[in-house]
Amino acid sequence: GQPPIAPETLERMTALRCVFNVESNLINNMPYETLFSRGIHVVTTGLVFAEPVAELGLAMALNLARDIVDADLAFRQGKELWGGDGNRTARLLSGADVGIIGFGDLGRAINRLLSGFRTRTKVFDPWLPPSILIENGVEPASLDTVLSTSDFVFIVASVTSENQGFLGTEAFARMRKGAAFILLSRAGVVDFPALMDAVRSGHIVAASDVFPQEPLAQDHPVRTLPGFLRSAHRAGALDIAFKRMGDMVLEDMDLIDRGLPPMRSKRAERETVSRMRSKPVDKN
Repeated sequence: GQPPIAPETLERMTALRCVFNVESNLINNMPYETLFSRGIHVVTTGLVFAEPVAELGLAMALNLARDIVDADLAFRQGKELWGGDGNRTARLLSGADVGIIGFGDLGRAINRLLSGFRTRTKVFDPWLPPSILIENGVEPASLDTVLSTSDFVFIVASVTSENQGFLGTEAFARMRKGAAFILLSRAGVVDFPALMDAVRSGHIVAASDVFPQEPLAQDHPVRTLPGFLRSAHRAGALDIAFKRMGDMVLEDMDLIDRGLPPMRSKRAERETVSRMRSKPVDKN
């Protein structure tokens, strides 16, 4: 979790020069305007999680395309389907139409991994100009276009004051029949019951590393929902990521001690940081 920094606490911290958010999840829990006006850096180490989460997201997409987990379970139970009989719903990720919603560090990491699959990738990110998307080899697109033309949709947008629950019943109805929905950022951007309904109806399949409440209740219906691949918010929690985080903080502390700005961590922006609404993580 993240303890808040109250204004009166900040007043007593006269030597403070930088706030390192090592949970890497900026939320509205400190007086950012006061920090910025005092010239105090606010930074996050979230970049270290981009590659680990992207790799798990790619694995989820491949599983939804080829039904790897369910096929293995059927084999263990002696109910396997051989050859083409086991591929009735299978498809290729290679050359597929892919949509990415959100194109920060995680979205770009996913795009790099997808480059080897020659996907046709469209991106919706209202906080970025089209030129940045084009420079990264993806096609800028509206939310409706991303949803309605993609075989695989990766959700990597941060939760903000404007987008909580913005992917709901209407959004899922616009998706292609049988499309895969991969949720990697935060459950707060999704109407989760509506997502479950869309999967239950057979309209889409889905995978998620994040959930509305964590840990999830033992009797939560998503635990037994067919067509839904589940992961217990473990995508980024790798030892190598935490080591890189420590290196990042130490290098930036050295820069700050020498009168230079932090360069490894990502600096919070005055215009957007107070709009973040993600929930802190209790376990990592």
